[in-house]
Amino acid sequence: RPTNTSLPELHLTGIPGLQHLHRWISIPFCIMYLVTLAGNSTLLCVIKADPSLHLPMFLFLSMLAVIDLVMSTSITPKMLGVFWFHSSAISLDACLTQMYFVHAFSVMESGVLVAMAFDRYVAVCNPLRYLSILTSPVVAAVGLAALLRAVVFMSPLTFQIRRLPLCSPAVVDHSYCEHMAVLKLSGGDTAFSNTYSLSVSTYVGSFDSLLITLSYALILRAVLSLSSPQARKKAFSTCGSHLCVMALFYIPGLLSMYMERYHQELPPHVQVLLADFYLLIPPAFNPLIYGIRTKQIRDGARRAISR
Repeated sequence: RPTNTSLPELHLTGIPGLQHLHRWISIPFCIMYLVTLAGNSTLLCVIKADPSLHLPMFLFLSMLAVIDLVMSTSITPKMLGVFWFHSSAISLDACLTQMYFVHAFSVMESGVLVAMAFDRYVAVCNPLRYLSILTSPVVAAVGLAALLRAVVFMSPLTFQIRRLPLCSPAVVDHSYCEHMAVLKLSGGDTAFSNTYSLSVSTYVGSFDSLLITLSYALILRAVLSLSSPQARKKAFSTCGSHLCVMALFYIPGLLSMYMERYHQELPPHVQVLLADFYLLIPPAFNPLIYGIRTKQIRDGARRAISR
């Protein structure tokens, strides 16, 4: 039955159909979260402690680390509470706040990944002008633009859901307050929210991934002109690992959204697991791929430890 949005609380089911496996599923999820916390916190500490790392590349990496920490922390503790203690209740305000943080920070992460791809393009294709193009004000402006874009895109979505009447029983068939899953509880007209969320996700995912692909295509073209086979091999390895992490971010995110929207016959746990993976795997792998594989970060970490 429809009620107003003062509904006291909602209930998260976790992973529908796999509740009997929650304890086992929680193990890799918990490990990924601990790796995310340790990796991104270490990265931030190393970059802050070493003045030689105060370069545009590492400032963007710091932004990515902060986004990953916020995004993971906004969902994983509650998710583990559902898995371990059957603590499924979440207040409507907490649910909407979680939804806002998850989706807004996903859009921010996408923007920062574009900035990092452009940073690598300038570093490889125009190295002599690198520091004159990517000055501190430019880096700050790019970070602010990524934040503002996320706020502008995601605020209407959250305000719209806040105004919709919800239905009891308020059971969200998901492990966190994902927009489409919460929208299914509404007894009102959800056409705007559905169309808007699909449009924004498609625009952000396709436009940003296109810019990233273009940047790396130009980088690879420059790399192929290098005479040293060793330099080419190193550049291919770096670009390949970066593109793999980006694919892990974009593909599961878009797949889970389109499946939720158009393929209702798919098992619900497949959609939920895809949505979980796109929020849990990249934050765990980003510090390893962008940080530990980078020589300057390893050298900075050694200097910090020796001090």
